[in-house]
Amino acid sequence: MKKIIFSVCTLLLSSSFAIAQQAKYVVLISIDGFRPDFYLDRSWPAPNMQRLKEKGVHATGVKGVFPTITYPSHTTLITGVKPAKHGVIYNTPFEPEGASGRWYSETSHIKAETLWDAAGKAGLITASVSWPVSVGAPVTYNIPETFSLSNPADRRAPTSEQATPKGLFEEVQRNATGELQSTDLNLRYLGMNETLSRMAAYLVRRYKPNLLTVHLPCTDEVQHREGREGNAVATAAASADHGIGTILEAIEKAGIADSTAIIITGDHGFVDIHSSLAPNVWLAQKGLAGTKANPGSWKALFHSGGGSTFLKLKDKNDTKTLQQVKAMLNELPEGVRKQFRVIEQPALAQTGADPDAVLALTAVQGISFSANREGDAIKKANGGAHGYYPDFKEIQTGFIAYGAGLAENITVPVIELTDIAPLVAKLLDIPLKEAEGIVYPGVMKNTTKR
Repeated sequence: MKKIIFSVCTLLLSSSFAIAQQAKYVVLISIDGFRPDFYLDRSWPAPNMQRLKEKGVHATGVKGVFPTITYPSHTTLITGVKPAKHGVIYNTPFEPEGASGRWYSETSHIKAETLWDAAGKAGLITASVSWPVSVGAPVTYNIPETFSLSNPADRRAPTSEQATPKGLFEEVQRNATGELQSTDLNLRYLGMNETLSRMAAYLVRRYKPNLLTVHLPCTDEVQHREGREGNAVATAAASADHGIGTILEAIEKAGIADSTAIIITGDHGFVDIHSSLAPNVWLAQKGLAGTKANPGSWKALFHSGGGSTFLKLKDKNDTKTLQQVKAMLNELPEGVRKQFRVIEQPALAQTGADPDAVLALTAVQGISFSANREGDAIKKANGGAHGYYPDFKEIQTGFIAYGAGLAENITVPVIELTDIAPLVAKLLDIPLKEAEGIVYPGVMKNTTKR
């Protein structure tokens, strides 16, 4: 069948077809560090992704939010709005007097309506496995992404404690995974993808949730270590693809394949890096970053996000310090200055990023930012990074959608991360009124002509 490549503008103007909601179940799978080449390039070992891409709808890329990092992005996936509106603006809170190691894990940080909220109001059953910012989420069967500060390498105890209903974590071990070891939920091991996909598969077979959200994280960890083309990246992609296959088989075994829509997407792409910049070192040299003896004496600090970093002022109205920082950046040697660009207000506000940041730096490819306040400002680095301003191909994530209610053999150009949640809501026929994205009619199954 001839593949149809359509114009977004044409679809938005088209009204010749009526769109019907046909999905009783939606499975939303996020692959951390998911890149479109995993399914666009058949040399990657991802047969499940590539098969669904050929049969259903896929995008050539997905433009992320700023910064392109995991927790803000996943919160956009579940709300359809940008970080400034949903409230999860970084992975970790800004703690100028010393980082505690905490992440924005609790759903109480989310200030916008989620798909879980909307589905619950509609009386639907929901489930979630290892979704970022899902501790305490209004999910019927929830195994959240969580860890303890005292022993972050062993996630079993906090996962058991924060799973709902109580005993769910032990239930999935009895019936799906067997007794787990700490390494079974450790990002360094690709077996974590297998563990999480088997949990998700069990929830599909046992409870048939109308909405299931699943996060497979290991592709991100490998690319941080090895970069885009590291030896283990293909193995990590294959691991995620195998997890997808496990979930697809569970859908078939549950007898709900004909009424299920599957969406595979992610949070960001990746960039190979060779150097890191630590702009807080420059601030420290100007006496603006505080000291070890008196950390509360800071006036300005950058909060790092990999490929970008955001300037925070102790007093947001301290224009004197802001001008001092701008002058400092302008006075850097040209060779350093060209490694990043400055995004000032009000342009920064238009990105939907941190509303309390007074400016941001986004690096060129090859450069990442460090939060260090001491040592050399420029250091050698390796591996991969993300977090950059989402205006180039390598930082884009991917999108595949297949099944009930969805069109077949459709390729769309680049879409927005904010478009995913409205599509899920449309498929389930539930309102998500705050969503900033749109549903392109051409990705839906056409039914009757008007």
